[in-house]
Amino acid sequence: MDANCTTPDTSLPPALPSGDRPRVVVAMSGGVDSSVAAALLADQGYEVIGVMMRLWNEPANGAATPANRCCTPDQMADARRVADRLNIPFYVIDVRDHFRRAIVQFFIDEHAAGRTPNPCVECNRQIRFTYLLERALALGAGYLATGHYARVRRDAGGFRLLRGVDADKDQSYVLHMLSQAHLAQVLFPIGGYTKTEVRELARAYNLPVAAKQESQDLCFLKDNDYRGFLRRHGDAEPQPGEIVTADGRHLGRHAGLADYTIGQRKGLGIAAAEPLFVVGKDAARNALVVGPRAALAQAQLTARQVNWISGPPAAPIAAAVKIRYKADPVVAQIAPGPDGSAAVQLAEPAYGVTPGQAAVFYDGDVCLGGGIIADEAWEPATPVKELEAR
Repeated sequence: MDANCTTPDTSLPPALPSGDRPRVVVAMSGGVDSSVAAALLADQGYEVIGVMMRLWNEPANGAATPANRCCTPDQMADARRVADRLNIPFYVIDVRDHFRRAIVQFFIDEHAAGRTPNPCVECNRQIRFTYLLERALALGAGYLATGHYARVRRDAGGFRLLRGVDADKDQSYVLHMLSQAHLAQVLFPIGGYTKTEVRELARAYNLPVAAKQESQDLCFLKDNDYRGFLRRHGDAEPQPGEIVTADGRHLGRHAGLADYTIGQRKGLGIAAAEPLFVVGKDAARNALVVGPRAALAQAQLTARQVNWISGPPAAPIAAAVKIRYKADPVVAQIAPGPDGSAAVQLAEPAYGVTPGQAAVFYDGDVCLGGGIIADEAWEPATPVKELEAR
């Protein structure tokens, strides 16, 4: 296949019995993490097939064939060089239409509803560990492997999802939606290594991406400006509205709820005697709610679409909760509901609880599961200080 990404090779090898060598499809991105994952599996004797997904990207000005950051021509070329170095086949599958419908539209719709989504969580849910996993199994593979920093352990109770050894790189948060069936069929080869060790392994395997830097931006934005993206691709024009305090005082006008995030202080365009932060969005009234930093503190939240990796507990449990990918865990009591929700009572108030983000539950290094923070308004509650920290 030509590495310029204009005519992706959507052909894949025929589904064959794996035989004595377990077949594994590795989701390759051209980065160091997935490259080392592929190298480790090949070194361990797996029959490795490298696959890259071509994802939708916003058309760039003057570019006939824009490229998603996850599959630029350079990324594809790097992945192919790694595959050649490892002597494994490498294929590209075109997922642009599905990605546009399932992830990009989700991103637009969630912002229109006044929420702040995490598209990486949804991509893992609908694309990587549904669409790509199904394609891998159709090829006769027993596993799909990725370069995530997480671990899977099997014990008498089933499969457990564990944090990655590197606390700074741990990605179990964005994998909380995985089920027992998923964990039986996925591999995270680098989860037991630190990032430094992964780079050392890349050098030891003589991979051409050992020193390659990472991209942290949303992959489908052409200019890293999500507000501009929403204005260009949203289904409706942004509607200006009131900026109000929690007790209803009018302070100014906002340009559209999607332009603001919970905890935002700068760029509000209002004057006040004390610093004011975005503390909520009232989508029904199209109002942006602001208040002092103390108003950001929240001791309760509801999570919806909760996935319990090993099944829901029969009674409320004490666990640690992360309310954002990089947030510190907060001790909480979690009570599962009959409708797939969970009521979360925090031992100490947390700042910046944001509807649309994931609330993920932990028992030590074990990820118990998690859900999406609901856009339900809560009054500050008494902290549950007696809960034992985990």
